[in-house]
Amino acid sequence: MPTETQLRLLLDNLTTAVILLNAELRLEYMNPAAEMLLAVSGQRSHGQFISELFTESPEALQSLRQAVEEAHPFTKREASLTSLTGQTITVDYAVTPILDRRDTLLLLEVHPRDRLLRITKEEAQLSKQETTKLLVRGLAHEIKNPLGGIRGAAQLLSRELPEESLKDYTNVIIEEADRLRNLVDRMLGSNKLPQLSVTNVHEVLERVCSLVEAETQGTIPLVRDYDPSIPDLLIDREQMIQAVLNIVRNAMQAIAAQNELKLGRITLRTRTLRQFTIGHTRHRLVCKVEIIDNGPGIPAELQDTIFYPMVSGRADGTGLGLAITQNIISQHQGLIECESHPGHTVFSLFLPLEQGVH
Repeated sequence: MPTETQLRLLLDNLTTAVILLNAELRLEYMNPAAEMLLAVSGQRSHGQFISELFTESPEALQSLRQAVEEAHPFTKREASLTSLTGQTITVDYAVTPILDRRDTLLLLEVHPRDRLLRITKEEAQLSKQETTKLLVRGLAHEIKNPLGGIRGAAQLLSRELPEESLKDYTNVIIEEADRLRNLVDRMLGSNKLPQLSVTNVHEVLERVCSLVEAETQGTIPLVRDYDPSIPDLLIDREQMIQAVLNIVRNAMQAIAAQNELKLGRITLRTRTLRQFTIGHTRHRLVCKVEIIDNGPGIPAELQDTIFYPMVSGRADGTGLGLAITQNIISQHQGLIECESHPGHTVFSLFLPLEQGVH
């Protein structure tokens, strides 16, 4: 039989979050995995009521009380828990009543689902991005070849024309062919590898702010919410300025379209995240940059395709800005996400800090 010390050592080293509640639904024990998940201290929280640790639905609290009274175990899938810090996490949890002398204890095994759901979402997003790249490259090849022929034929024709005034027509053909070629090149994006250098992320954001303030003449308030403790990143400064600027300009244009510039607001926020997964790689530390605006939001029918080339919510938009931004972030082994509803749009950029200087 294992000793009590061995059992405690086993629980302390589990990756599954384990919480033990008494019959009054007050905390008796939580292992380190549970402390990390809920961002609380087990020692300091001992004896606290469960709703002081995290909140869910009133029905969930009633289910826990019923489990104590009837000694009946149950499992709940994809429940949303809100921690004391205000963070909402999606979890599966199993509740097992344990009879201890005359009392009934509740053992909660909590499995976070956010990481798995995020990985699934990211894989789908990366797969779509790769498919789009292949499609655009194939389309670009089919467009650029005949364009070169059309342009060359127009140049030859221009030389043979008897009157100088007729060259206006061939010039139109040449100029339009060049315009289409430039558009295709923008769709393909830059093939240049990032020129990495040690850069402070706030230097990038401040450069973007100065450019936007010059464009808007300060009519749209820019709110800075920075974490000054974030270490420097190894990034391409110019590319990252372009990536962030594309998003901020979109927010600026969306707010301007409402004709309520004074009520508009764009917030740039930076934070660090620990143990964050991007693709198949789990990073010890990640820099999160959020660009938040209170504009009209992205139409629901566009939200799944906004990173595709030529997709735009504006009649005069090219639909290339976000596609270019996603390409830049991907080249930095990062991730971009978007959540939007009327009055609140958030673009989140995740950049691994392992590349930076510690």
